[in-house]
Amino acid sequence: MKSSSGFVVAAPRSGSGKTTVTLGLLAALRRRGLIVAPAKTGPDYIDPVFLGRAAGREAINLDPWAMAPDQVRALAAQHATGADCLVVEGVMGLFDASADGQGSTADLAAALDLPVVFVVDADRQSQSVAPLVAGFAHWRPDVTIAGLILNRVATARHERMLVSALAATGIPLLGAIPRRPELVIPERHLGLVLPGEVDGFGPFLDIAAHAVADYVDLDALLALGAPAPSAEAAPKTLPPLGQHVAIARDAAFAFLYPHLLDGWRSAGAELSFFSPLADEGPAASADAVFLPGGYPELHGPVLAAATSFHAGLRAARDRHALIYGECGGFMALGEALVDKDGVGHAMAGLLPVTTRIDRPKRVLGYRRLLHESALPWPTGLNGHEFHYSSAKQTGLPPLFEALDAEGIRQLPMGGQLGRVMGSYAHVIAAP
Repeated sequence: MKSSSGFVVAAPRSGSGKTTVTLGLLAALRRRGLIVAPAKTGPDYIDPVFLGRAAGREAINLDPWAMAPDQVRALAAQHATGADCLVVEGVMGLFDASADGQGSTADLAAALDLPVVFVVDADRQSQSVAPLVAGFAHWRPDVTIAGLILNRVATARHERMLVSALAATGIPLLGAIPRRPELVIPERHLGLVLPGEVDGFGPFLDIAAHAVADYVDLDALLALGAPAPSAEAAPKTLPPLGQHVAIARDAAFAFLYPHLLDGWRSAGAELSFFSPLADEGPAASADAVFLPGGYPELHGPVLAAATSFHAGLRAARDRHALIYGECGGFMALGEALVDKDGVGHAMAGLLPVTTRIDRPKRVLGYRRLLHESALPWPTGLNGHEFHYSSAKQTGLPPLFEALDAEGIRQLPMGGQLGRVMGSYAHVIAAP
């Protein structure tokens, strides 16, 4: 079995072009004939889809807050098996973490013992780039910034000034990518759009790959990579929801963690998939149904008219299958969804819940979750919450009691009615 090298792509802050540079790196390395294993730091559903498209191979999430260190290492080792290179995109700034100070990209780099490739936005700065880089490089002795990529460099003169200043840091400069307006991915209300919704994503990826190949020393980049983690044991994941789990998967229900599905398959569960947007219901033989998160609010009329989907859920309930919805899936299990224009759309009606896209600010954060339910999982779980909607329900016992990352008690989450249950929480792992 071939051995893999790896590195983490990080930046001083969000908005530095980290995702664009990572996409370009993945595509450029792939075009060299390398097998690249992509990964994303933290609880992100959108970036991994982009990373997977660029690498031609599914991306996974590695979450140093929600996952135990041995699970993080085992998942990384499993993912890197058979690949030439493990490329992990960071989240926010290198040392940015949750409210309790845990879960940063730096924490992940240290846990995996991988070097950091540091993407620095050079826009509107010159010599000041050197103390910025030096400060990050010396902040934690267990985190190594092994190389730099400058992004959004204005001119050749600007580049010379940056290079001269950075010489004092002693950190190799791997490349300087010029400022190009076409190297920008549009955003949407929950973050980045999905690749299929970006007009011309293929051409965009070509531009990013050529920019990296033209302006970054890929040989030097590969040379600084460290051995990818190795682990003797398979990664521990949550047990499957049933022996046959029917999973909604389409543009309205796209938020799935690959490590969970892989773990369920490894445990011997049969997984089948169906599209509510195509008015498909879960398989009649399924003893569990999983409705993951996504964007049901963008497809209200289609989901309201999906009578076969609704009937399939009711049939699953009536045969006592476990039905579990997360965030958008929880919304779809309710009686109605009111979109941002105030228009109501009938949902499946399995829970007496009405959800509304009415929050001026998103609800965002890690959650410690406690439950007493039919979920075949430990009573304590780690997850996250990320939504702009609110839920009004009547008399349901909550699915989860919740604490935030600092241990501050939150309002109870979701509801359960028999073996039908859901909440806004996206469950990641057991502690």
